[in-house]
Amino acid sequence: MPEKEPSFTIGIEEEYLLVNPETRELAVDPPEELLGECEKRLGDLIKPEFLKSQIEVATGVCKSVADGRADLIRLRGTVAEVANKHGLSPIAASTHPFSEWQVQHHTDKERYHVLANDMQGVARRLLICGMHVHVGLDDDELRIDLMNQASYFLPHILALSTSSPFWRGEDTGLKSYRLSVFNELPRTGLPERFDSYAEYNRHINVLVKAGTIKDASMLWWDIRPSSAFPTLEMRIADVCTQLEDTLSIAALFQCIIRMLYRLRRDNQRWRMYANMLINENRWRAQRYGLDEGLLDFGKETMVPSADLINELINIVAEDAEALNCTAEIERLHEIIENGTSAHRQLATYYQSIEEGNTKQEALNAVVDMLIEETLRGL
Repeated sequence: MPEKEPSFTIGIEEEYLLVNPETRELAVDPPEELLGECEKRLGDLIKPEFLKSQIEVATGVCKSVADGRADLIRLRGTVAEVANKHGLSPIAASTHPFSEWQVQHHTDKERYHVLANDMQGVARRLLICGMHVHVGLDDDELRIDLMNQASYFLPHILALSTSSPFWRGEDTGLKSYRLSVFNELPRTGLPERFDSYAEYNRHINVLVKAGTIKDASMLWWDIRPSSAFPTLEMRIADVCTQLEDTLSIAALFQCIIRMLYRLRRDNQRWRMYANMLINENRWRAQRYGLDEGLLDFGKETMVPSADLINELINIVAEDAEALNCTAEIERLHEIIENGTSAHRQLATYYQSIEEGNTKQEALNAVVDMLIEETLRGL
């Protein structure tokens, strides 16, 4: 009996930072009424994050990227409107250009108390935001099989999403410094490879029974089977400042998953490469973003990132058509051409310096740019 085609539903989660638009600093203690009003208007589509200066939103289960667009416009818009009432603004960036992690406070929830106690200084530095994309795959075995293959594409996704070049007021030289911070946690990075869902569960159960983790939600891999939903969850991406970038990258992950399923249906599969090689591209995407190329494992040479991503766009073209997201996939060409949020942040900073402004004034200009771009198109 042929395998039933998955739903390929999509869900998108974004984490934002709350800033004071006058000082440009993070809101260390935003008023509780802010989250309360957001929850009243958005229900379970919004929740607090680990630090009080963060807030997380999540779309509903969307049949298409177009549905995801409508949800995210509402979510970003509502957070911005409510935050504005309290003299604050959200920014969609994976690090704040200059605020210090040492003065942040974590949210008063049991899960976060446990995380703070277990991870100590590593957790206190988690002043970072990400974007997660869920794609619906009802079959447990299929989720594991496609996770094993999809790891290859994670560096491509990271390179397209970078938004964290600054840390504590310094240009880190990395397009995604967020990943450097996140890598300090255990159970992060590329996922393990498993032959079956049962094998995956056996490994999880060892950690749960030993008391090391409460459940599989404490695996923070770059891609994982969601413990809450019948989905495969991509977690490597920086949060995108521009909404259109978010939608294009979400569409790309959705199309990659459908493409891999399509190969499997036709008794084919993507070639598996060692994590050692994929990690090299992961580092290059983290360090350079789109700028210095990725390794083509088959050719055993460095290839411009644009070439590899253009090739990927062609590979998933029929999947984009089937999923009604061709426009979002085609817009990836604009990211390649114009750069990511990290590029625009750096350009804003150095242009301000060239104009004779102080370092702090230049960093303030970056925050202003992030506020404006986060609300663009709403």
